[in-house]
Amino acid sequence: ILVADVDCIGTGKSKCDEVGVKGFPTIKHGDPNDLEDYKGGRDFDALKKFTETLGPTCGPKNQDLCDQDKKKKLEEFMKMPIGDLKKLITEQEALSDKAETELSELLKSLQEQYETGQKEKERKQQEIKDAGLGLMKSVQAYRKTEKNEL
Repeated sequence: ILVADVDCIGTGKSKCDEVGVKGFPTIKHGDPNDLEDYKGGRDFDALKKFTETLGPTCGPKNQDLCDQDKKKKLEEFMKMPIGDLKKLITEQEALSDKAETELSELLKSLQEQYETGQKEKERKQQEIKDAGLGLMKSVQAYRKTEKNEL
């Protein structure tokens, strides 16, 4: 089992891009060519429990660990000429990159909508204030105290 600390800002940036590190800290596990994100707790007990489950995973070297579906896919990929496999990998990575780009564009659009909505809310609240809401509340409070004095 390899445990590594990578500087994703400096010299390790290309490795982080390669394995899909998007934020810090990130914990990855599994086959070095097919790392998965760790989604468990970050406290000692959760990490300790998780590490007790680590070991070899389904792959070309450990086909006996694969379920039937993965074994079938693995056999299919193993039979492919390397050029076809590389092409398929490139296509799938392009689809993944496209999904990432689409999400980034969506988030940018949502951020812009939020900022526009925030400005509109502030504008409306200022209009309400300028229309005398504060004075109305002062008059209401004054009248309550005026009644109590009678």
